[in-house]
Order: sequence, then C-alpha cells, then structure tokens
Amino acid sequence: MITDVPGVLVGHHERVGDGWATGTTVVLVPEGAVGAVDQRGGAPGTRETNLLEPENLVQRVNAVCLSGGSAYGLAAADGVMRWLAERNLGFPVGTQPHEVVPIVPAAVLFDLPRSEWGNRPDASFGYAACEAASGSFALGTVGAGAGAAVGSLKGGIGSASEVVGEYTVGALAAVNAAGEAVDLSTGRAYAADHGEFGVTWPSRAADLPSRRTDLNTTIGVVAVDAALSKAEARRIAVAAQDGLARAVRPAHSMFDGDTVFALATGARELPDASGPFGAATRPAALDALCSAAARVFARAMVHGLLAATTAGGVPAYRDVWPEAFA
Repeated sequence: MITDVPGVLVGHHERVGDGWATGTTVVLVPEGAVGAVDQRGGAPGTRETNLLEPENLVQRVNAVCLSGGSAYGLAAADGVMRWLAERNLGFPVGTQPHEVVPIVPAAVLFDLPRSEWGNRPDASFGYAACEAASGSFALGTVGAGAGAAVGSLKGGIGSASEVVGEYTVGALAAVNAAGEAVDLSTGRAYAADHGEFGVTWPSRAADLPSRRTDLNTTIGVVAVDAALSKAEARRIAVAAQDGLARAVRPAHSMFDGDTVFALATGARELPDASGPFGAATRPAALDALCSAAARVFARAMVHGLLAATTAGGVPAYRDVWPEAFA
C-alpha cells in the first residue's frame, strides 16, 4: 500500500447507488513532501500542476486530490484546501500560523456516464476524504475509483508498495483507461507477471458487451521516503507511467489524460555521487527507485482491477471470471 511510506495517509469519499457512481480520493502528506508530476495522453484534467515544474518556487505539497467527475471534479480540491487551512497546513505567506496557502495539485478522471447528469464530486467530497484519511484504506469501487472503468471492465482504486534497499516506494492508482487491462481471450491481466495477486488466472474468453470508451484517464500517485529534488521526483513520476503502460493496452491515448504525481517525503537521503557511473552514485540509486516505481504502479493497476465491484452498469472482473477467486 502507498501508506507503507511513512508520513503518507489516504482517504476516500464516494457515492454509489441512487444515480451516483463517483468519488474522491486524497493522498495526504501532513508534514509536506516534494512534489512532481508527469502527464500523458490527449485529454488531461488537472489543477496546480505547473507549480510542480522544477524551476518554480513552491517545493513541497500538502496533498494530492484525485477525483471523478471530469473537470467538474476539480472542485473537490477546494474542500481539501479548506481542511488543510483549518489546521494551518500550507505554504506560509504571512507572519501568523494561519496565514498559509495549502498546496493541493489535483487530477480528475472521466466517469460521468456512470452517474445521473449533475451527480459529481464537489468540495464536500474532498473535505470528507481528508476526514477519512488514515494509514489503512479500502481498494476497489471507492473514492476516485467509484465510477472508474478500464476497457470493458470496472476499474477502481489499487495500491502496492516495494522496499528497495532502505527505501520504500508505494503507489496508488485510480484505474480508468480506454485500453483493456486484461487479455479478454484468456482473462489474464496484462501485468500479471508483476507480482502475486492471490488469484488463479483463468484461461477462457469472456463474452462482454461493448462499452463506449471515448473519454477515460488513469490518475495516481507514487510516494517514496527518499529526499529528492523536484527534478528527481519527476523522474519517479515518469517511470510510473511505464508501469501504467505495462498494465493497459493501449495506454496514453488521445482519449486518456493519464497523470501520475510523485511525492518524496525526504526521510532518507540518497547517497552522494562518488563517480560518473559508479554503483553507489546518486543517479544509480535514483534509477533503482524509478524501476521500483514502474513495478509498483503496474501492480497497483492490477489490484484496482481485481478489487473493483460492479457499479454504474460496468461488470467487474470478479463477476466475469469468478473462478479466479475460488
């Protein structure tokens, strides 16, 4: 889980049923973390991503807001800002403790067809997700994954982590892609070889109804407890996109706005460079973290697929191939 990285908390708020299938997920870093982002695909929906560019002033963020609702769902970040401001957490802009501006980059996914028109996250979703934030959180049809879909199947929230030497790398993904995450002729996830998922992969095709997939977008966060610059953190986000591409086919299409944030909490220093290509150099250590970021994001994608339950008229993997869970 991404919360295996110390200092990272996750909270969800969603509405499912009675014309709703959408929600918001917040990744909180109350002590702050160096932030970065990598965005791919032709249909992004984002907020406060320019400030994450390495040359810009603000170095640390307080939270990342992931939400359904397409561009409407960006309003959920207002609630995250209010929750943080009430606790004096943010970028100081005055002499008093409460004079702060919370730094909350955000991204949204397209799930509007799964709810009745007008039912989408607002600021109250972001605030409620912060209230629910903890080190333990649910996967599947929750938060930003409530209305998610991946190809022909229901998507959802997935998470994974990995220890690399003395560092921990964790990922959270809201799986909502135009591409398929599964070989529909066999039922095997494309990223099945990236870990143990507690299922027995089936070997039969499924007869699934065609689903219109004009607009989608997978969004997520990778966190690491290393001390990184903004430029180094961006390399982590870039690598995580490779994990996304391993998990869905095709990835980063014109109809996806795939966006991955990186958070570096700074608890552990990377080794100083001792030579241009030596094994103990900082670039080599960063490269090992990047490789892990790709792996954990791919695993998080599979976990989101497997944990999802049917909602909004989209069948879940567990309903199409129930034998995998026997």
